[in-house]
Order: sequence, then structure tokens, then C-alpha cells
Amino acid sequence: MVIEDFMKREHLKRGYDIVIGPTILKQELWERSGHFDNYRENMYFTEVEGQRYGIKPMNCLAHMLIYKSRLRSYRDLPCGISNSAQCTVTKSRACFTGCSESGPSLKTTPISSAPRNSSSMRSLGLWISSPLPWGYSDFPIRWNCQRDRRNRSVPMRIGSGHGGLKFALERQGQEYVVNEGDGAFYGPKIDFKLRDAIGRQWQCATIQCDFTLPERFDLTYVDSNGDKKRPVMLHRVILGSMDRFLGVLIEHYAGAFPVGFAPVQALILTITDEHIPFGQNVLSELRSAGIRVRADFRNEKLGLKVREAQVEKVPYMLIIGQAEVEGQTVTPRVLSGKNLDPMKIDEFIEYIKKESSVFWRG
Repeated sequence: MVIEDFMKREHLKRGYDIVIGPTILKQELWERSGHFDNYRENMYFTEVEGQRYGIKPMNCLAHMLIYKSRLRSYRDLPCGISNSAQCTVTKSRACFTGCSESGPSLKTTPISSAPRNSSSMRSLGLWISSPLPWGYSDFPIRWNCQRDRRNRSVPMRIGSGHGGLKFALERQGQEYVVNEGDGAFYGPKIDFKLRDAIGRQWQCATIQCDFTLPERFDLTYVDSNGDKKRPVMLHRVILGSMDRFLGVLIEHYAGAFPVGFAPVQALILTITDEHIPFGQNVLSELRSAGIRVRADFRNEKLGLKVREAQVEKVPYMLIIGQAEVEGQTVTPRVLSGKNLDPMKIDEFIEYIKKESSVFWRG
């Protein structure tokens, strides 16, 4: 949720429309797009009242239908559509080795734009900035030409070559490796890798240039002379499969997440049952302030509670004892074992929000 909220804010700041498309679409649409001929071994299909449907492995078809729902002007371009809905693809049993290879939660965002490089630059800029808050600064980049998925020696015929993505990489000053013949079936693409804690590389993002699907679905926009023109699409995934990204992220931090996106930012620990009423008050105030907080009010020894919180790698433990009840304060204990000075509840809220904001800016 924290990661999705962050990405949603980043897309909204850049003028994207946030949508959720349908989960299944008629098979004839997948045939028209070319996915049925070139990608159906990775798709699930079902039948309802004699009509065949394909469960979406990506969001681009729905986005094209949204784009086509009204007349578009050159003033509307580039038109960004963001969709974080779950997608479903088939994989062999050997592929499922944990989070890193589970692929059903792709975040894809096709962009319909005039055939120019501004949208490539915008997508590149968003991706290059996106991994930085999570602590990544080294991500190998590949520029891929096309190939046939079923026969690596035969170039794919559905799409056409395009140098816009390559130009955008060079314009951004990004180093990249040319990977001949490994593009998408409808066009060339840029792949981004993330390295995990032991140096393995995982693909977590891609930008794909597509002149073909706008032609097949007759997408148009009206230019400044009143003539209808064909747009180009950029299919792109910023973090890739959310499951895979989380798997790499967990390894990267060994589960000890920075407070900015830790699932639980603070854990309230009471020493005795007498301190529970004040603990409940602290819990309520922190939740109202948007802090991700949990409480441990069990009648157990404090040492046991602290050890369990350390195993869970919670950034802050708030110890509630008699001194805290009398002073209406909390005593934060950092995961490293350091105890901070007692502070008022509102002071701790400001403290943790400030630390989180520094993380997101960094």
C-alpha cells in the first residue's frame, strides 16, 4: 500500500489519469491486438454464454479503449493513463521460486502521444527517479530490438523499429547495453534491472515503443491543421511485478525497512496492565495522525516484547511505563537498541513524519 500510494502520487504530479480497467476482455480484442497469436501461451481464457474472453496479462488494451472513448486533440497529448490493477499470466511451476518470480501483479501504464520523444523522456525520468527512494542507485539498462518469442532467430514482424527510446537514453546521459533481438513482439523496448543483496539482477521495469497497436485499433488525434494523425504508444512498467519488487526490496534491506515505508513504523509496548489505558490513547492519536502503528498490550515481560519487536524489525518501539503515564509521554526505542529521550505524543508524531519526509526526498 505504501509503495502504491507513492507511485500514485508520482503519477498524479506528472498529469496521469488513474484508472482501473476490466479484468477480462473479449478474445476478438486480443486477436486484433496480436496478443492471441504471439502471447496466448502466457494467457488464461474463459467462456461466458458462448463468448470467449481473455484474462488480461497487461492493461494496454483497456487503455486504448479509454483513449478511443472520445475525440483527442494534439493539445491533449501526451496522454498518460496509469493502472495499478492486477494482471495475470501463466508460468511453469519451475518459475515459482518465491516473490522474485511471481508475476501476476504488474503495474503497467501505456501512454498515447504524438510520435515524438518527449514522452520517452518523461517515462525515463519517472523511472530513473522511482527506485531512488527505495535505496537503489545502480540499475543496469538494456535497449532491446525485436525478436520472435517462439523462434529467437526470426525477427518479429508485427512491430517496427524505432530509435526514439534509444535517443531518449542518450539524451538522458544513461549508459546502456544493446541487446539485439530481445524486444517485445510489437516493438523495441528498454529494460531496467535491479540488483538484490547477493548481486543477482531482476527485471523490474520496461518501456516499450509501439506504433502497431494504435494502427490496429485505429487510434487518432486531430493536429493543429485539423487533420487526423496516428499517435504512438509507450507501454511501460515502472516497478514491474509488485511481488518481485517486494522480494528484491526485502532482501535489499534484510527486512529492516527505513521508517518511511516500513509496514509498521512504531510498536507500543506496555509494561503492565495498568498502563494499557494510556497505551490505547497513544495508539489512537498515532493512527489519527497517519502513523502505521501496532500495539502489544499482552501481560508478558517487557524483555520478551522487545525481543519479538526486534525480530520483526520495527523501527521504533514506544515503551509505556509509570513514568510515561504520569508525564503523558512516550519513550522511543530505536531498532538498534538506543533509547531516545521521552517526548510528548505530538512531538513523536512530528519526529517520525520528519524522518519519513527526509527519506522520501532522499
